[in-house]
Amino acid sequence: MLLIAKEVGEKLLRRKWSLATAESCTGGLVATLITDVAGSSQWFDRGFITYSNASKMQMLGVLPATLNDYGAVSLNTVEEMASGAISQSDANCSIAISGIAGPSGGSDTKPVGSVCIAWQTLSCSVVSECCLFVGDREQIREKAAIYSLQKLSLLLSVE
Repeated sequence: MLLIAKEVGEKLLRRKWSLATAESCTGGLVATLITDVAGSSQWFDRGFITYSNASKMQMLGVLPATLNDYGAVSLNTVEEMASGAISQSDANCSIAISGIAGPSGGSDTKPVGSVCIAWQTLSCSVVSECCLFVGDREQIREKAAIYSLQKLSLLLSVE
């Protein structure tokens, strides 16, 4: 897990960029993986843990209509979270995550393990996707955090 965070950091350092995270269901796990890397203060600006809808609106500027119309676990919401993380920080790119880690809270349309993730940089529009991770609460959160960093590393390679 530490390797992927280190890889992201090296790519950000080469660009002289920094990262901000906006996490809901992972509760700061992405930020923890990042700050486990020695020297991450050179490329990690800050992390927002926005577990409640109110915090998503207050800290990141997610619109109430977005949460009402699409829910917290939606592409629309994580895209606004990613944008808000950049606008409320000094970062050049962001990761935003919202999902249902379980064991309860799922539905037919959004089962446990549903996680939406968005990535944004100042130089490109937001990229987002919804995933379905299998496992218990801890495994779902861990898989979502690792995947978010893997995809950011990939995006930084092609941008």
